[in-house]
Amino acid sequence: MIIKKLHSPILVLLTLFLLLQSCEKKSINNPNKKSNIAEIDRLIDLGDKHFENVKYDSAYYYHSKAKSLCDAKTDNTRILYSLARMSEIQQNQGDYTGSETTAIEAIPYLKTSCAPSYECSIYNLLGIVYMKLYDYDNALYYYNKGLNLKIDTIRKLKFKHNIAVVYMAKQDYNRAIEILLSLASRKDIINDPASFSKVIDNLGYSYFKMGNPIGIDYMNQALKLKKQIKGDWGLASSYLNLTKYYRESNPRLANYYAKLAYEKATKANNVDDRLESIALLIQSSTGNESKFYSEKYIHINDSITKVRQNARNQFAKIKYDSKKEKEENQYLKTQKALSALELEIQKNRNLFLCFLIVIGSLSTIFLYYFLRAVNKKEKIQTSYETETRIAKKLHDELANDVYHTMAFVETQDLSSSQNKEILLTNLDTIYSRTRNISKENSTIDTGLHFVAGLKEMMSSFNTDAVTILINGMDSVNWNALETNKKIIVYRVLQELLVNMKKHSQCSLASIAFKKNKNKLQIDYSDNGLGAASDKISSRNGLQNVENRILVIKGTITFDTKPGKGFKSSFTIPI
Repeated sequence: MIIKKLHSPILVLLTLFLLLQSCEKKSINNPNKKSNIAEIDRLIDLGDKHFENVKYDSAYYYHSKAKSLCDAKTDNTRILYSLARMSEIQQNQGDYTGSETTAIEAIPYLKTSCAPSYECSIYNLLGIVYMKLYDYDNALYYYNKGLNLKIDTIRKLKFKHNIAVVYMAKQDYNRAIEILLSLASRKDIINDPASFSKVIDNLGYSYFKMGNPIGIDYMNQALKLKKQIKGDWGLASSYLNLTKYYRESNPRLANYYAKLAYEKATKANNVDDRLESIALLIQSSTGNESKFYSEKYIHINDSITKVRQNARNQFAKIKYDSKKEKEENQYLKTQKALSALELEIQKNRNLFLCFLIVIGSLSTIFLYYFLRAVNKKEKIQTSYETETRIAKKLHDELANDVYHTMAFVETQDLSSSQNKEILLTNLDTIYSRTRNISKENSTIDTGLHFVAGLKEMMSSFNTDAVTILINGMDSVNWNALETNKKIIVYRVLQELLVNMKKHSQCSLASIAFKKNKNKLQIDYSDNGLGAASDKISSRNGLQNVENRILVIKGTITFDTKPGKGFKSSFTIPI
């Protein structure tokens, strides 16, 4: 009953504590985070607006800031969009190395994006940048990766066209012609004048480089289409191809087309085509005109180099400032989170401490009542065993002596001196038995008189038939032995001697005391009848001896055989 009463509240408190902990964990794992989506989208819109107005530095700034506010776990599509825009801006400004770095930064986010359009855009950007850096193998690698994506037909055709341009740059015109011919026959291309004009222009130039006269027809057809479209950027490319075509056969016409290419490239703000057209003008001009174009080339090239370097520096600074701002914000957020976590830990620690105090208090109460119940049970059991033993002794020994004495008194003449002597002897025997029974169950003096009392108890078993030898008793420091251990030594020896008196029929018994390290060792032996080992456990007295020794973490052994006496050795920690 006690156990149930005490165990039940502990389980209730434990369950309550675990529930509280569970609630705390839920509150920690699901904090209310403020969404930055609206602000991120606002910055992206601003970036796109400046991009359309050709304000690349501002466009780059807003896209970089938008990216820095994004969460890599939830806003990966916005990160990809901004990185693609930033890479494109760097390409347009001639920062090809920076464009490459930005595009590659986007690749890890492609793994978690479900939209192939973002992947297509990044691969196309990388293909272009490697073309500009003359790394044609890498350009082909990324164009082919884009071609293998699950995208619409128009995008696939554009990737094929770009692959053909790479082969043209590698001077593998046969491969380029093969691809361009397949494109030129597609209705999707034919129905789009801008795309068709580019394809046949590149096809014509490839035929020209292979020495096929059909090339000029394709180039002229492309120029006609581009004039109809009125695209300055595309016209510059056609004029450059025609300049190269007529450079050897008709220098004056080549010079004419080179000037047109320069004019259109300047209007389109195509820096690379401007430089190429001036280089061709230098080759196709003579005298002062050639000198003029040479100086112009140097001037424009220097200006472009400075502009591109400034752009690289500016983009790097914008990216660094955004990264630094993000790190500072992240640091502040981390500090705030750490402070909240420390408060939560302290709260949980206090809660756990209260829980431990309650559990400790209940456990102490439970243990107190449990030990009290066990002790009470042991006392009742000990009292019962003592009463049983005393009753048995009174019945088996004392009652018989009293009965015989009473019978002697009733039947004998007490006036006779001899009968009086016998009566006195019988009464003395009865007195001795009574005194011995009293001593066996009396309180043991564990103080200054313990040794004397122990010697007296052992000596009381000396008779005319039995001699008790005691060795080494005075060499033991009995004051170092705890009170409960003194009592156990007393009772164990008493039990062994009682067992000897009842069962041994020996003439000599020996008890030796000695200190063995930090243990007291006591060896008992007699020359009695002994007993089989399997019969020892059936004797209550010896069972009590073993139990007493084990309680104080001592050890005890029995060594006995029929006809070869009885030996026992036990040790007690000091």
